[in-house]
Amino acid sequence: MDEHGRAAFVLHEHHKPRHHFDLRLEEDGVLRSWAVPRGLPEDPKRNRLAVAVPDHNLDHLTYTDADKGIADIGWWEEVDRNDKRIVFTLHGHGAPRTYALIKTDSDWLLHLMKE
Repeated sequence: MDEHGRAAFVLHEHHKPRHHFDLRLEEDGVLRSWAVPRGLPEDPKRNRLAVAVPDHNLDHLTYTDADKGIADIGWWEEVDRNDKRIVFTLHGHGAPRTYALIKTDSDWLLHLMKE
């Protein structure tokens, strides 16, 4: 949580072993994490695959190394949630954007919501 009690998020960019991104949302004392091979969607018409990966400790929020950097960081807020979908807004370096993580049979889809 930041100084205002808001839950943090980070978008890590990995350069090895294969270029991809990890979206991490602070929740219940951990960073819930999804690997997003092609990054966050820029177009509401094009969803991106998101694969749930193990939760990370909160100290991973600002972690970087030679192969991993921070593409974006800030706070997030939940807009809506049910068993199959999490709708949330990311407040990072750019304008706030609202996304939906949608559960499929085996993975998740990451969708940019229309404004």
